This record gives sequence, C-alpha cells and structure tokens, in this order.
Amino acid sequence: MKENRSGKLLIIDDNEDLLKAAKIFLKRHFEQVDTETNPGLLPILMVNEQYDVILLDMNFTKDVSSGQEGFYWLDRILEIDSSAVVVLITAYGDVTTAVKAIKEGATDFVLKPWENEKLLATLHAALKLRKSKIEVNQLKDQQQQLLQDMDRKFKDIIGHSASMQKVFDTIERVAATDANVLILGENGTGKELIARAIHRNSKRHREAFVGVDLGSITSSLFESELFGHKKGAFTDAKEDRAGRFEQANKGTLFLDEIGNIPMALQAKLLATLQNREVTRVGTNKPIPVNIRLVSATNMALHTMVHEHKFRQDLLYRLNTIEIVLPPLRERMEDIPLLADHFIEMYSKKYQKDIRKAGEALIKRMQKYHWPGNIRELQHSIERAVIMSSRNVLQPEDLFTQNHLAPEKQEELVSLEHLNIEDVEKILIRKALQKHNGHITRAAEELGLTRSSLYRRLERYGL
Repeated sequence: MKENRSGKLLIIDDNEDLLKAAKIFLKRHFEQVDTETNPGLLPILMVNEQYDVILLDMNFTKDVSSGQEGFYWLDRILEIDSSAVVVLITAYGDVTTAVKAIKEGATDFVLKPWENEKLLATLHAALKLRKSKIEVNQLKDQQQQLLQDMDRKFKDIIGHSASMQKVFDTIERVAATDANVLILGENGTGKELIARAIHRNSKRHREAFVGVDLGSITSSLFESELFGHKKGAFTDAKEDRAGRFEQANKGTLFLDEIGNIPMALQAKLLATLQNREVTRVGTNKPIPVNIRLVSATNMALHTMVHEHKFRQDLLYRLNTIEIVLPPLRERMEDIPLLADHFIEMYSKKYQKDIRKAGEALIKRMQKYHWPGNIRELQHSIERAVIMSSRNVLQPEDLFTQNHLAPEKQEELVSLEHLNIEDVEKILIRKALQKHNGHITRAAEELGLTRSSLYRRLERYGL
C-alpha cells in the first residue's frame, strides 16, 4: 500500500551532495521536496510556492562556523511569511546556537550529519506545527471578519451620504420592534437589502427570512403561493403545501412589489394580516402565524389609494414605519464607495488585478443620471471588470453608447439613420424617467407587459 504523502519542503544548503541525498530520502515521505544551493533565491522561491517546512543551512560560503548567515536568512524568511516553519541545520551546532535559533523564530535545530529517522521525526513535527499555525491564522481572520461584521450592522449596504445615514438610523430604531415596515424606492435602489438588514438586526434574526416577489405571481396562484393549499384543491395540487406565511412563521416575511396585488386579492391579504392566521386553499381550517411583515414597492401607493387602485386600510396596515430609499442620482457622494465595493467583488470573482476606478471615471459616474440606480452601476462595473485589461478603470471601460445623455443618444440615432435598438433604449429610458422608475406604468405607456419590459432592461443593461 502506497504511503500517503503530504507537505511541501524546501532545503537550502551549499552542499549539493547533501541536497541530492536528502531529496532521495525525503521525497518518499513528503508530497514535494525542492532543493537550492543559493539562499539569495529564497524570496523568489517563497513567492512562487508556499512551503510547509523550510530546512535551512546556517553556514554558507563565508563565516562558515558562526551561523550568522543562517540567522540572516531566517529573519528574511519570517519577514516574507511570519507563519513559516524553519528548521536550521549545521555541522557546528551547540546548545548556545540552538537556543538563539529558537529565540530568533526557528522551529527546531538539527546537526549534520543527521540520522534519517531523527530528521524525519523532526520534519513531521514541524509539518504539524505548520498546519496548526495555518488553522490559527484562519481562525484569527474569521474572528476579525466577525468583529468587522458586528461593527458594521448594515454591512451589505454601502453609503455614507446624509440620506443613507437617515436610512440607517431608521433601521436601527425600528429593527428591534415588530412594527410593519414599508420600503419605498425606485428599481435597483436596494430595497431587499434594507429588508434583510431589518431582519438581521431584529429579535427574529435566528428565524427564517422569506421573500416573495408579488409582481411575478399570477392572480390564479396568489392564494396558493402565500397561504398554501391542500392536496387536490386544484388541478396541479398534488400534495399539501405550506404557503409563504407559514414558511416565515416566527421570522420575517418580505413582500416585494406589494403594489402589484390586484384589488380583488388585497382584501384577502388584509384579512390575513389582521387575523394573523391563514387558511390553505381547499380547507376551512385557519392556521395561526406569527410573522414580522416588511413590504417594498417602486410604485406610488399613496397616489394609487387616491386613484382607487390600492386599499387605504391595507396601506395603513403595511406602513407603520415607512423607509424611503433615495435614488443613486441623489446620493452621488456614495459613488466612490460603491465603485470600490463592486470592483473588489468582481476582481475576485473573475480573478482580475483591477485595483480601483480612476478619478476621471469617478467624475464621469457622478455626472451620469443612473436610471437603473445601484443595479445598473453594479452591472456596468461587472462588465467593465470582465472586459478591461487595465489595473485602473477609465471612463471608456465603463461608458459606452448606452450611457450617453439622452439628447446625445437622440443625436447619435439620427446620425445612424434610426437604429431600432437605439430608439427602443431611448424610449424605455424616457418612459422610466417620466414615471420615476415605475415599471408597470412605463410598460403600459410603451405597450409592453411587465415581463417584456424587464427582459429589455436586462438585454440593454438599463
């Protein structure tokens, strides 16, 4: 049976015969054994490979008995990697030198000529120490990250503008209560992140956070999706199923796109919230639920109430506390922070060495209207990181014809003899601007369904 080998060793010694003999013996016991006669190559070797144990001679071509060269290179090794495990070797070892070597940071000390079994035992012990050091460092990193996360209550939400500080203050005040919260804001402003922050800082944070996109649920499936159903209640009901209210019991229920609920179904939602119980489709048995409700929409619910498109009593039930998220164009001072965040995120994801956005790009971003808000900024930076070959992003990496001012786009379209896609993008932008990002109204004006408009927004990166 072949022995399992692990561990990467590097041996530095000016005696080539010793290196050959050591490699022949040790490569049977370790995954990788590299040798080198020139200690000056240590920095390069350590950059190119992460060694578990470095076996280092204390004396090279000069000053052959004091061990000073070994101590010098020991310091350099630990300077490069503070968790490196180094075993020093010498033909002139004594207790004084050994004690000094350990004090300087060496793990152990062996004499030449060595006994193979003793050398092997020393290296295995050193390898275990290396693994322990790595585990300790990982735990320290995790602890540091946890402490940072604890210090940053709203770690997923980027912003230091006055408008965002007001949002943070509201979250902090309301999170610990069970008050219903209504989050208002244009598409792409981060309404779900706010909902999750409220849950994470609430007394229910150990329970489920259940989100529902009401804009994607058809009227026929609305009751089943939210309240559940009994097997056989309708054609496709092949088994009993809990609805989202039951799934969120004791936790937080997030109803996104709340403004899209048809009037006929608003009464059923209101009754559920008032009675704090649900009745599955196909049964008459009420099931008590205990949820904290957070809702969100990009629609003007107060206007819809006056237009008799949304129940006033339901609105009062939803908005005990109201949080209004500012669009990105009203918090331009947050652009540099957001840009750094997304550049770091996508540089790691796509393994690119992109460090930041250049000053010219930041200025250009702060002049742009961002109709798609943070979602548009995020997608734009992701595309720029993928396509750019620079270390610092420039305006031309991120801004294409899609990001020209509307009047410039119209001018460009006329020059290109009315390219259909450009015209469509302009019309969509104008409709969104006219209705303040209100998807349903923009879709109606354009003669599109909501899903068709969403597909075009995704296609054009709007």
